[in-house]
Amino acid sequence: MDNKIIGERLKTLRESIGKTQVFIAKANGTVAQSAIFRYENGQSDVPNNILLWYADYFDVSLDYIFGRTDNPQGKLYDYNPKAFDDEKMREFIEMCFDPKSPANAKLKQALINLIQENQK
Repeated sequence: MDNKIIGERLKTLRESIGKTQVFIAKANGTVAQSAIFRYENGQSDVPNNILLWYADYFDVSLDYIFGRTDNPQGKLYDYNPKAFDDEKMREFIEMCFDPKSPANAKLKQALINLIQENQK
């Protein structure tokens, strides 16, 4: 197991959703921020239960985390990220629109409706 590659992948996954090591530690609930730091910097082996948690949380394959592929979903994997839930998507949409625009509310609602329809 190459701790450097694994650490880089874990850091990339965390940064891809704009979260801190503290957030990841709290979301996991079983690991301290200092351990996340050591994992990301290749200073410690990552326990299997933590690797599985990352794979589930970010909806990626362990092959991706281990650096065996650059494809997050691996060879036989149906990629469907769960890191952005409905509330996070709403926050993102809120940031995208100028609140002074008269079309703001209609555009936001249209996007929210579209997202909800695609999730069915």
